[in-house]
Amino acid sequence: MVNNENTEIKIIEAAKEVFVHKGYDGARMQEIADKAEINKALLHYYFRSKTKLFEKVFNNIFKEIVTGVAASIENSKNIEELIENFVNVYFEELKKKPYIPQFVLHEINRNPEMIVDLIKSNGVDKQKFIGVILKEGNRKDLRPFNPIQILVNVLSMTIFPFVASGIIKGFIFDGDEDAFDTFINERKSHIVEFVQVAIFKK
Repeated sequence: MVNNENTEIKIIEAAKEVFVHKGYDGARMQEIADKAEINKALLHYYFRSKTKLFEKVFNNIFKEIVTGVAASIENSKNIEELIENFVNVYFEELKKKPYIPQFVLHEINRNPEMIVDLIKSNGVDKQKFIGVILKEGNRKDLRPFNPIQILVNVLSMTIFPFVASGIIKGFIFDGDEDAFDTFINERKSHIVEFVQVAIFKK
C-alpha cells in the first residue's frame, strides 16, 4: 500500500514538472515516466491516459490556491474584509507558486470548459463573492459599482504581475531582482487601496 502511494506521488510530482514547463500538448508520457523513474507500462497502470493524469495534476495545483481563496470569501463579513482577505490570500499563494498563473492561463486557452469545471468542483463560487457585496448594497459610504467588474479587476491586478514577471522585471526594473521583489511585496497593499478608492466615497 505504501509503495503504491509513493509511486503515485512520484508520478504526480514528475507530471507536475513536465506539464508546468511544457503544457498539456507538449508533455509526453514517456518523459513523465522517465522523471518518475518508472517504466511507461507502470505509468499507464496508475493513469490510463495523459488526460486523466493532467486532470489529477491540475486539480492538485488548483486546490493549492482555491482552498484558501474560497475560505477567505466565506470568512468575510463585509466588503472591507472581503477585498482584503481575498487579495491577501490569493496574492500570498501566487508568491509561493508564481508558475501557476501562466500554467493556468495556457490551459484555459486550450480547454476552457475543463478549467471551469475544475474551478467549480473546488468550491469557488462567484455568487458568494457577489453576495457579500450585495448584502451591503445600501451602505451610504459606497459608490454604485458592478460586483463582477470588481472581481475581474482584483483577479487581473493580482495575476498580471506574475504572468508578465519577465517583462516587468526586465523592462520596468532593468533586470533588478531586488527592485522587482520589493514591487511584488508592495503590490498586495496597493491593490487593496486601489479597490477601496474605487468603491468607497471620499
